Amino acid sequence: MSLEEQLDIVYSRDGGGFGSASIPEGALGSAAFLKFPMRLGFPNLEYSDAGLGVGDPRYVRPRGLAVSLPAGLATASTWDLDMAQKAGTMIGSEAWHTGFNVLLAGGADLTRDPRNGRNFEYAGEDPLLTGRIVGATIAGIQSQHVISTVKHFAMNDLETSRMTMSANISPQDMRESDLLAFEIAIETGHPGSVMCSYNRVNDLYACENAYLLTKTLKQDWHYPGFVMSDWGADHTTVRAALAGLDQESSGNTIDSRLFFGRMLADAVNKGEVPKTRIADMAQRILYAMYEVDLPAHRPLISPIDVSADMAVAEKDEEEGAVLLKNMHNILPLRRDMHILVVGGHANAGVLSGGGSAQVPAIGGNAVPINAANLSWPGAPVYFPSSPFKAMRAFGSDAVTYEAGTDIAHASNAARHADAVVVFATKWSVESIDSSDMALPEKQNDLIAALAKVNHHVIVILETGNPIEMPWIHDVEGVMEAWYPGAAGGQAIAQLLYGDANPSGHLPMTFPRTVTQTAHPDIAGVNARSAFDVQFHTDQELFYDEGSEVGYRWFDRQHLKPLFPFGFGLSYSKFGLSDFQLHPGPKNLSVSFTVTNTSPREGAIVPQIYVTLPNGGGRRLAGWQRIALASGKSRTVTVALDPRILAHFDAAHDCWSVPAGDFTVRLANTASDDGVVRVVTLPSWTMAP
Repeated sequence: MSLEEQLDIVYSRDGGGFGSASIPEGALGSAAFLKFPMRLGFPNLEYSDAGLGVGDPRYVRPRGLAVSLPAGLATASTWDLDMAQKAGTMIGSEAWHTGFNVLLAGGADLTRDPRNGRNFEYAGEDPLLTGRIVGATIAGIQSQHVISTVKHFAMNDLETSRMTMSANISPQDMRESDLLAFEIAIETGHPGSVMCSYNRVNDLYACENAYLLTKTLKQDWHYPGFVMSDWGADHTTVRAALAGLDQESSGNTIDSRLFFGRMLADAVNKGEVPKTRIADMAQRILYAMYEVDLPAHRPLISPIDVSADMAVAEKDEEEGAVLLKNMHNILPLRRDMHILVVGGHANAGVLSGGGSAQVPAIGGNAVPINAANLSWPGAPVYFPSSPFKAMRAFGSDAVTYEAGTDIAHASNAARHADAVVVFATKWSVESIDSSDMALPEKQNDLIAALAKVNHHVIVILETGNPIEMPWIHDVEGVMEAWYPGAAGGQAIAQLLYGDANPSGHLPMTFPRTVTQTAHPDIAGVNARSAFDVQFHTDQELFYDEGSEVGYRWFDRQHLKPLFPFGFGLSYSKFGLSDFQLHPGPKNLSVSFTVTNTSPREGAIVPQIYVTLPNGGGRRLAGWQRIALASGKSRTVTVALDPRILAHFDAAHDCWSVPAGDFTVRLANTASDDGVVRVVTLPSWTMAP
C-alpha cells in the first residue's frame, strides 16, 4: 500500500446512523463507514452498534430487522461460556446478514458503581468472570467473519462526566482489576479491535494514553489488532498516533476536527509521526480483517432467521435470570392458580436498556412514547414480548392484569388472587448514571401495598443494576430478570411456571444501600447526560479501593450485602463433596463432586475463591457450570487462573505469586464460608 492509501484507512467516516449526517454512497446507515481505495479490492468496513444486537439508531436502514439479546448482565449471570459464545454467534450472524462486518461489541468495563448507566451492557464486577464471558461472546461474533471490538478501554466505569473525568488508580491495582478483565477477554476472544474510551486515565485521555495502548496492550499483551477511538474520544493528532491509536472513528463529523485526516498527513510530512507508525496502523487494520477471513467472506444481505435467533435470546434469558428469593416454594406457579399480574407494562412487553446498545424492537415499541422532541438517547423501548400474554398460555383466563398505576385498585384486585406477580422496572441508559438505587415512580409503594393484602407476592425485576428492596421481607419471591431481550416475555413465563429451571447467579453484588459502596456520592450525577458536563477537565475520581472491587470491597470492609456476588437459587437442590486441591510446580487445580439431590433436572455453579497469604479479600479463581439430571453426580476438575493467585509487580512488570499458605474455598457465593482447604505454594513469577 502507498502512504496515501494507508492514510486513507486510519479514520472512518460517519456512516449516517447518527446526528444529521447523510448516508455516504455505498454505506448502510450506521455508526461508521470506511471505503477502501478501489485498487486494493477489499470490502468496505461497515460498523454497527452494539453488544446486544444490530442497532439502527435513526431507523434509516430498509433492512433494520434484528433480534436483541438480553442485557450483558443476563449473559454474565449464566456463568456459561457456551451460552455466551452462542449469543455472540447469533448477533454476529445477524450483523453479517444485514451487511455489517464490524460490530462494536464486547463491553468489559467492571462494575465499580451499581448506578452506572451502562452496567447493563457489561458483565459485572469480577475480572475473571467478565473476561471469560465477554471473550466467549467476542469469539462467537468473530466466528461469523465479523470483526468485534472489546470496549471501552479503560476505566470507563461511570457515565457522569465521562468525556473529561480522570479515573485515577495505581498501575498495579488497574492491572489486577479492570485491565485484567480486558486481558482475559482479549486472550479468550481475540477481538480484531480495541475501542479506547472517552475518559482520562491518570490524567491522560485514554485514546492518547501510551501506558494503556502501547505499553500494556501492544507490548505486554502482544495484541496484534487495531485500536479505534470511541465516537468523539480523539483530541489530538500527533500525541494520539504516537501513543498507539490506530484509527479515528467517524472523525469527519463526531470529533471537533478530523485529527487523522489531513492533519495526520501533515504531521507525517513534517516528521512528527514516522511513516513506520502509519504502516503499523494500516497493517493492524488489515490483520483484523484477515483474522476473521473477511475478504473471502463478504457480508451477504439476506433475511435473518428470526425464529431461531429468538430461541437463542430466550435461552440466554432463561439461563441468566437470577432467582433471589423463593419462600415456601411459591415458585414454580401451579397452572390452576389465579395469578394477578401487576405493573411494568407486562401486558405489552419487556423493557430494554438505552443508548448505543439499543436494538430496534421488531414490530415497534410496545409502549409507544412520543420521542419526537427528546434528545438522544430518546425514550425507553419495550420489546413486544409480553410476559402477561405468555403467562396466559400456561394459566389461561386465571391470569389477569392490572396496570398498577392506581395502587388502591390494584390492591383490591390482589385480595382475590392466589398469588401476585409484580413487574418492577428501572431504565438504565448510556450517558446517564442513576442518582440512587431506588425503584422510580412509587413502585416500592405499590409492592408494599400488594404485600399487605396478599401473602404470596413475587417481584420480577427488569433493571440494569441492583436496586434497594425495602419490601424484601414482605414478599415471597424475587427474580432479577435484568433487561430480558426480544424474547424475554416467553422466557419469564417459562421460568415462573417451571418449564425452565432458574440457574442464573449474580455477576455483581447487590448492596443494601448505596452507603455500602466505595463511592456513595457521584459528583455531578444530576447532569442530563454525559454531554452536559458540569465540570472542568481537572475533575478527578480516585479509586482508592484499588483492585478490591465489588465483593472484594465488601469482604475487606466486613459488610453484609443484600445479595452477594455469585448468589442464585434454583428449583433443584445440589450437594458438593470430595473437595481436593492439586498443586503443581507453577499451577493449582481443584476437583470436587456435585450431586443433584432433588427430583428435577437443574444446573449449579460451584465457585472457587482464594485468599492470598499476604492479605486482601477473596478472589474468584474459577468455577464450573454443571447441569445434572435428578440423582446424578459428576466429578469435575477446575484449573485456577494463576494471575488470581498473584499480585502484579508494576516495578518489575510481571505477575508475582507470593510464597505461603493460600486459603481455597468451594462455595456457592462470594460470602459463603464454603468448604475450606489450605495449600502452601512456592513463589513464582509470570510475564505480563
